[in-house]
Amino acid sequence: MILTTELPAHAGAIERLLDTAFGPKRKAKTVYRLRRGVAPVADLCMVALDEEAPGYSAAQPRLVASIRYWPVMAADGTMTLMLGPIAVAEDYRSAGLGGQLIRASLARAEALGYASVLLVGDAPYYNRFGFTRQPVLGLKLPGPVELDRFLGLEFIPGSLSNAHGMLGRAPVTRTAVPAATTAETAAAETGVAKLARPRRRAVR
Repeated sequence: MILTTELPAHAGAIERLLDTAFGPKRKAKTVYRLRRGVAPVADLCMVALDEEAPGYSAAQPRLVASIRYWPVMAADGTMTLMLGPIAVAEDYRSAGLGGQLIRASLARAEALGYASVLLVGDAPYYNRFGFTRQPVLGLKLPGPVELDRFLGLEFIPGSLSNAHGMLGRAPVTRTAVPAATTAETAAAETGVAKLARPRRRAVR
């Protein structure tokens, strides 16, 4: 199993994975209003590839999980990241791939100099990665969402303390990736993570 950066060639497999995981109406969700017309942050988008899946190979591995990040901006001008979607193939959901992708991509985001990350998801699951309600109390999403699922994480303490107002799409004229030193970039992108192949759960 390999965790690595998403490439353009992975796009079709990712879309099929997301359709299977969340259904064809997923793009009607509030968070998609922040993604429409905006490119994801390429350095932080990652996939899990299984080279040993039946019918696949090292040359053509199976894409079994994906995570993406998007640049967003609050009404007061605060720039931050929105994590999601994250999806894992049904027969791999007991293998811990979701958690591994979250930890690996958050480590990249911090190394590249991002100050914070937001998401909409189940608090009992995302609390383990440091996400809580407190950092986003001054922020609003452009549509309906259960507030206890709107969470934030600060890499730089207090970076969201003054953020307020409606979240919107990041202006296309602003770069999605902050300036980083060569050393920081190298630290964030050193190789790919090769993991022991997890035991797959049979689909019934």
